[in-house]
Amino acid sequence: MEHCAVLVEDGLISDVFSRKRFEQRRFDSDVRFIDVDGACIAPGFVDTHIHGIGGYGTDDAGIRAPEGTDAVLAMSKLLIEHGVTAFNPTLYPSKPAHMLQAVREIVFAMGREEGARIMGLHLEGPFISLNRLGVQKPETVLPVDLHFMEQLWDAASGRIVNMTVAPELKNMRELALFCIKKGIVLQAGHTDAEYDNMVEGMQIGILHSTHFFNAMKRLDHRNPNAVGAILIHPEMSCEIIADEYHVHPDLFKLLLRNKSIDKILLVSDGLKPTEQKEGPFYANGDEVYFRNGVFFRKSDDVIAGSGLTMIRGVKNLVSGGFSLEDAVKTASFNPAQVMRYSNQGAIIPGRFADLTVFDSSYKVRLTMVGGKIVKNPN
Repeated sequence: MEHCAVLVEDGLISDVFSRKRFEQRRFDSDVRFIDVDGACIAPGFVDTHIHGIGGYGTDDAGIRAPEGTDAVLAMSKLLIEHGVTAFNPTLYPSKPAHMLQAVREIVFAMGREEGARIMGLHLEGPFISLNRLGVQKPETVLPVDLHFMEQLWDAASGRIVNMTVAPELKNMRELALFCIKKGIVLQAGHTDAEYDNMVEGMQIGILHSTHFFNAMKRLDHRNPNAVGAILIHPEMSCEIIADEYHVHPDLFKLLLRNKSIDKILLVSDGLKPTEQKEGPFYANGDEVYFRNGVFFRKSDDVIAGSGLTMIRGVKNLVSGGFSLEDAVKTASFNPAQVMRYSNQGAIIPGRFADLTVFDSSYKVRLTMVGGKIVKNPN
């Protein structure tokens, strides 16, 4: 909607006005007016896959408490600068005792944040394929272990929101049934699944996918594999890292032709050194270097992850052929829908007043969380 206004009361969106209705409305004298000078008012971005930013990351968790808690709280403050109002801190797998402690430290931060909301954990493993590790460490990958899954759930006090798994693993059905009962969103990633494995995964509720095209078996004309299954089946949703390196920009056009816009979720997959001003840079315990918007592991040049922010991702999607409305939708409404966050992702009366304002150069001018301005207009 052009030339609109949003009324915020008691932390919620109270009303949305057209220009005409706004000019006709009489407001109380204590109402504060903020003129965004033609900038875009959007729902706050929801990043469901992020490891860190600004030198703080989930890899700090489980080492020396309370470093993990402090790191996630620092992430919360930094993310508002980039329009993010809610996020799922994403944990790499680690040795079981370490991972359980890391989960506890991150969950302890929830409710103590001063910036973006900490919604709950995204576990990127440990039940993934040894053949599609990326920079995940082989010694941390496990066969499906329902007892350990129960321990993770208990350590998280039920705050695991989404989990990356390899659908082809033995006993995945039992794991999926447990996760469905707990309301955990399962997503296929770091997977060597062939087409039939993916179809079986969909049948047990694995309907989302992690950093589409990356760390999964590629499309083949005799076996569509994981990539083909995600493109073919309309019920599958997918993360996209729109840093223009993880996925070629022209593939954005393929996505638009093959997937409903509702099934595309922008994520940053940002690593701990994202936006960090000075090195050395580390991610998941390894030294990394930055090139072309991406971090590479220094020891072997393997892609470690992205240096993307959500606002840059929106900009890149628009450059790649998305409308501005659709690009914003992938960063806000769509992740809220897939993760079942009923109070976020849309500028609708009754929802949380989690808003971001950015101008035509994609500079974030204001961020609001629960009706509170946490990044002031400038």
